[in-house]
Amino acid sequence: MRSSVSFDDVLLVPKYSEIFSRKEIDLTTRLDHTMQFSLPIISSPMDTVTETDMAKTMFSHGGLGVIHRYNSIKEQSFLVSQCEDAVVAAAIGVSGDYLDRARSLLNNGADILCVDIAHGHHALMRHALTVLRNTFGPDVHIMAGNVATKDGYEALVEWGASSVRVGIGGGSICSTRIQTGHGVPTLQSIIDCATSEFAGDIPIIADGGIKNSGDIVKALAAGADFVMLGSLLAGTTESPGEVHGFAQEKYKVYRGMASKDAQMEWRGHTSSEEGVSSTVPFKGSVSEVVKSLETGIRSGLSYSGASSISQFQSSSTFIQQTSAGSKESNTHILDRSL
Repeated sequence: MRSSVSFDDVLLVPKYSEIFSRKEIDLTTRLDHTMQFSLPIISSPMDTVTETDMAKTMFSHGGLGVIHRYNSIKEQSFLVSQCEDAVVAAAIGVSGDYLDRARSLLNNGADILCVDIAHGHHALMRHALTVLRNTFGPDVHIMAGNVATKDGYEALVEWGASSVRVGIGGGSICSTRIQTGHGVPTLQSIIDCATSEFAGDIPIIADGGIKNSGDIVKALAAGADFVMLGSLLAGTTESPGEVHGFAQEKYKVYRGMASKDAQMEWRGHTSSEEGVSSTVPFKGSVSEVVKSLETGIRSGLSYSGASSISQFQSSSTFIQQTSAGSKESNTHILDRSL
């Protein structure tokens, strides 16, 4: 039985740096040969995270938004059409009306299709990717996932994926690992997938378990080209849903798409419940959240003396820390046990 590591198990070793300003650091990364982004952050296709406002704002900051699929084809296509000049992605499934949905989304301005299922290393994904490629040709960017292993990553690439979401069971509102006993720590999944011969050509999108900018930095160092965020972007002005509460107690709903609440709302029944519904404090504009994350990422690269993501990935060094080290790594002024 082999061991694995998660974000809190490791640290990056500081190295000699000649970075005099964070502005020197280039965070540009490519999704394919025609699309590149100046910020490696993608907002998750969840109904409490990404609709038009989030997608447009993410693009304005150099990132990407994926509009969720938990509505009718007409409703989702309208959300896409309202993004106007922004590059936008839109999610589809692998059964039912997925092909009609994909066609309508592309006709209404979607630049990227995101085949969005919980367990991507599956025969239904293979069939859907084959049909989508045969229908729309090689030029449409198809993001697919999620997978947790190198085998899963390579299978999706071979089936036609242009980029792959990596991570199963790590989301803050995901209960897959508890319900099913299956999963791999997201950082370990990235490390494993990054050893594939396809890595570098087919982008790896780290998805799940990312709690702060330090985790983003670790994901990039491990080989991810982008990160996908849910909870960090939820609860903002641009995320869907009403603001509840008052004064300093304002909040928004944030829920997993496999939660009972979400399943009942978008399809009228539940199957396997592998998520929960909760709330997050209202954070104000997502612009401020994204700016803070970008600052942290730039600082992270500067500690390794790297001026670009590719340089960072080739020069960064991980060390594993003990539980005591992890405790020390967090702010601990009020913890007198150290």
